[in-house]
Amino acid sequence: MEFTTTHFKRCDLINTSGRIDGVSAPQLEEALTALTKVGKFKIILDMSDVNFMSSAGWWVLIRTQKNCRRYNRGELVLVNVNDRIRTSLDLIGMGGYFKLFADVTSAVGSF
Repeated sequence: MEFTTTHFKRCDLINTSGRIDGVSAPQLEEALTALTKVGKFKIILDMSDVNFMSSAGWWVLIRTQKNCRRYNRGELVLVNVNDRIRTSLDLIGMGGYFKLFADVTSAVGSF
């Protein structure tokens, strides 16, 4: 799994693709933690090329969201989430925990 990070003035965008599962979730966590360690707490995760998300992946995103929201520093928002992944998000009861956007421009504008 590869990650591409784009730095904007007000936030950072991470693009990823493929499966986010027990094997790749630690890599995603490393990429997200690298941003928060340097004080970047406004993060956009572009999931347009993600075709599967396991519970391990959701836990990475939940931990990152908690860290970003602490002390009102920012948040993690999701972009281009496909319908199957969105359904799994609702099934685990976290549908309202993340802001979802249809495109990157809207997500960047939310910050």
